Amino acid sequence: MELIKTDIEGVVIIEPRIFKDARGYFFESFSQREFDEKVGHVEFVQDNESMSSYGVMRGLHFQRPPYTQAKLVRCVRGKVLDVAVDIRKGSPTYGRHVAVELTEDNHRQFFIPKGFAHGFAVLSETAVFQYKCDEFYHPEADGGISILDNSLGIDWRIPTEHAILSEKDTKHPLFKDFDSPFSPF
Repeated sequence: MELIKTDIEGVVIIEPRIFKDARGYFFESFSQREFDEKVGHVEFVQDNESMSSYGVMRGLHFQRPPYTQAKLVRCVRGKVLDVAVDIRKGSPTYGRHVAVELTEDNHRQFFIPKGFAHGFAVLSETAVFQYKCDEFYHPEADGGISILDNSLGIDWRIPTEHAILSEKDTKHPLFKDFDSPFSPF
């Protein structure tokens, strides 16, 4: 695998080595040994999958301490725009984001460390999205920031009138009204 560094330290795009021939293709979607060597040791404990249609926007989610989560995400069918927003108080990149297009064709993965809010928008007719988490889901620790907050400067590539959000995601605060639960950087 090849790591592509982003403008925010610790947030990386993973480009797998893909072996293609007349039969199709093969690649290792995850190797603990290689991940430890190139990214760092993270012990993933839960895998999740969602299927969504065009215009669905999920996020921007995080879990409050002590149940913070790092995530390794990928799109196995369709195309999504995936985003990580730095919510670590005192971080030099606080409030900044990294966006990456994940598709069934590019096979890229996106590693989002603890201390980031995460969300994605479905750009294809449908998308199947998979992610690994290093902490179990704790509903009592759920947190979020409005995915439609223009002050974050995220171009979701979906007209607002086509955005489909859950009721829960429509109630998250704007970033300016958000009090980060993450300790100073």
